[in-house]
Amino acid sequence: MLPPALSLLLLLGCLGAARGNLSRDESQPTTSDETVVAGGTVVLKCQVEDPDDSSLQWSNPAQQTLYFGEKRALRDNRIQLQKSTPNELTISISDVVLSDEGEYTCSIFTMPVRTAKALVTVLGIPQKPQIFGHEQPIDEEKIARLTCRSSGSKPAAQLRWRKGNKELKDEGTEVVEDPNGKTFTVSSRVEFRVTKEDNDAEVTCTVDHESLQNTERSTTQKLQVHYKPTAKIEPHPLYPREGEKLRLQCDGQGNPVPQEFLWEKEGSDTPLQLSSDSVLFFPFLNKSDSGTYVCTATSSMGSVVAKYNLDVSDASPVPSTSGPYHAVIGGVVAVIVFLLLSLLIVLGHYLIRHKAGVCVRHGETVTSRHRQNPAEVMCTYLTHEAKGSDDAPDADTAIINAEGGQASGDDKKEYFI
Repeated sequence: MLPPALSLLLLLGCLGAARGNLSRDESQPTTSDETVVAGGTVVLKCQVEDPDDSSLQWSNPAQQTLYFGEKRALRDNRIQLQKSTPNELTISISDVVLSDEGEYTCSIFTMPVRTAKALVTVLGIPQKPQIFGHEQPIDEEKIARLTCRSSGSKPAAQLRWRKGNKELKDEGTEVVEDPNGKTFTVSSRVEFRVTKEDNDAEVTCTVDHESLQNTERSTTQKLQVHYKPTAKIEPHPLYPREGEKLRLQCDGQGNPVPQEFLWEKEGSDTPLQLSSDSVLFFPFLNKSDSGTYVCTATSSMGSVVAKYNLDVSDASPVPSTSGPYHAVIGGVVAVIVFLLLSLLIVLGHYLIRHKAGVCVRHGETVTSRHRQNPAEVMCTYLTHEAKGSDDAPDADTAIINAEGGQASGDDKKEYFI
């Protein structure tokens, strides 16, 4: 008889071997859970190492047989056989709907029957979000309250806001189950104070959900902000002159645009014009039209005043826009005049220096303009200070009268080389 301790060890060994055989059951089918977007296609694969001469079978959450081996059991054209072998049975379900969600069972009819479960999760795609609260214009400095809503998501989607390129923090999110009991409607609210610059600003609500597979689904709306008008007066032509026509344009801006324009002249008790026309017209200007003109532009958001000072007595011509061109021409003319004056000065100096020059060749007196060979001619130069030059009618007479004094005097001579 074995000792009690040894008998216990043998028993534990047998139990461990039995558990090892169970864990290595080659006839146990295997499956995997699948997630599919509504409208997509899901593939269910069942595999077994040792079929033990038995066929595999797929059944839906309602325990209806879909395929037994390669034989179709349920008439549903969305369900198709992909592969059927003794070791594998693979089927596909297309155009998946939310009601297809649940546990699908793969069975193999051995002794005993072995099964494996595959959980199919169907994602509900959220609808395009809608923005509410922007239907009516918002007055500047008031609070804008907007709501974004998206239905049909499963699980519940996330919503986020953006104004232009700036993220907006929501004031709260609400999740409500849809009547089908499977999907959800999500709502989000934002509040912010609007200014004039927010007019035509784009506010975007975006829904984030795993079913969108990294694609963005969003809605954008433009804000309409009412703000006070602005105005300025523009004359046409820009420089009015007496006798001309003149149009004063009161350019009113705002949201809404001013629809009423009141024209007045300072110092006058009677308004000049009150209408929807923003133009004040002068068919023929005269000096009595001079003065300050006032335009009051009015919209539902208030009124604004613009002024223009008209001075008809200033009859100066319209400033030319070709000033730089004329300046260039003036500069060129000035340079030319300077060059001419410089030339005249040089020429005058030359004439003064040579007004009384004579040349002597071999005892013969000739003027410098008659010389032929400069190398053979000696010229005598007499200035006004030379004797007899002051009383002579011309240079030649002065030279003839002065010949007698040249022999003893200090002559000024020049040699033309």
